[in-house]
Amino acid sequence: MQAGRVRTLVEAPLLRAGWVVEDVSVTPAGRRSVVRVAVDRDLAGLGEDATSPVPPVSLDDVAEATRVVDAALEAQDSATAAPYVLEVSSPGLDRPLTERRHFRRNVGRLVTLRLTDGTRAAGRIRSVTQDLVDLAADPGVDGAAAPRVVGLDEIVEGRVVLEFGRPDDLVGDEEVD
Repeated sequence: MQAGRVRTLVEAPLLRAGWVVEDVSVTPAGRRSVVRVAVDRDLAGLGEDATSPVPPVSLDDVAEATRVVDAALEAQDSATAAPYVLEVSSPGLDRPLTERRHFRRNVGRLVTLRLTDGTRAAGRIRSVTQDLVDLAADPGVDGAAAPRVVGLDEIVEGRVVLEFGRPDDLVGDEEVD
């Protein structure tokens, strides 16, 4: 089984179910192969909305996507299919942000960006339009002292900054400072 073939088999069924394929890999493991498929939400339903937060992918979501992938792979000619172990997951927070949809799904999160001119930028994503990422200032992060708008074509790579306690997290009915 090849990664390109797996991608071809699963992309359309996943898209119909509201998912996009982020990555596919197939690794030999003895007599079997390990088929890994990373999925993320399809954001097409957001339309022109540039600011609404996107919920993270839950374990139930991954289970749903796994059922779709499994059905698509089982539907192929089983007489020629080699045995495999299927692993479906989301890309996770540590994945590089390289496409518009990666930035859009992380509205509200703190990010660091590496830019084409060799500089870096950082801030909390306020909105993502077709061509721009609007970053809010976050004084606690180097390079994020002032708001900034960056063109998507200026970004080489972005990364989400892992936060253990965000300022907008609520405790009871009060915000945490």
